Amino acid sequence: MPRAPRQGITQPMHHALFFHGETLHLMPSGALFWPARKTLAVSDLHFGKSERLARRGGSLLPPYETQATLEKLDRDLEYTRADSVICLGDSFDDLAALDGMEESARLWLARLMAGKDWTWITGNHDPGPIEIGGTHRADLKVYPFTFRHIAQAGEKAEISGHYHPKARLAGQTKPCFLADANRLVMPAYGVYTGGLRAHDAALTALMARDALAILTGPRVLAMPMPR
Repeated sequence: MPRAPRQGITQPMHHALFFHGETLHLMPSGALFWPARKTLAVSDLHFGKSERLARRGGSLLPPYETQATLEKLDRDLEYTRADSVICLGDSFDDLAALDGMEESARLWLARLMAGKDWTWITGNHDPGPIEIGGTHRADLKVYPFTFRHIAQAGEKAEISGHYHPKARLAGQTKPCFLADANRLVMPAYGVYTGGLRAHDAALTALMARDALAILTGPRVLAMPMPR
């Protein structure tokens, strides 16, 4: 179990998922915490999305998404006191995003990484190692799980990201986890990332018919995955 939070850190209400013999905490922020391993997993941070869009002449977004994402990550690490962190790919919006990251954000990220076993899994937006420390892997096997960016057919005990799933409940659309007996697909953790509706054919083909959608937000709610 996570240690008691420090003063001023509010304890989030998570969804406890029993998955392949392990209890995982699906957190309101979209992070996953594995208490037995003191491991925090996040997916699709997309650092530098607003800078990349501006650089390429696209739509302008508020230039605070990197700081907002770092704030979320800081809070989750403060609460869980995780020793290990796994970033499930697309951590940077493209290869140039690290170069465009402000020095204050680089230093903030370096502080969060200090003293932790930090793994960057390759995504389709950041296909290659970055000069920021940590270990770089195509996927990561930590028994009984395989962590990777994009789910693969026929896999079991797989935890992945990539799709940015979202689901609608009571008139509100929220990022969500998708879970069935074989796999867990995580929501995008980064701010301003967009998403794919859970009833999209790409996701209904991937997930079993009895899959759950676990919605993030102030209240973490589980419901049948929309079809």
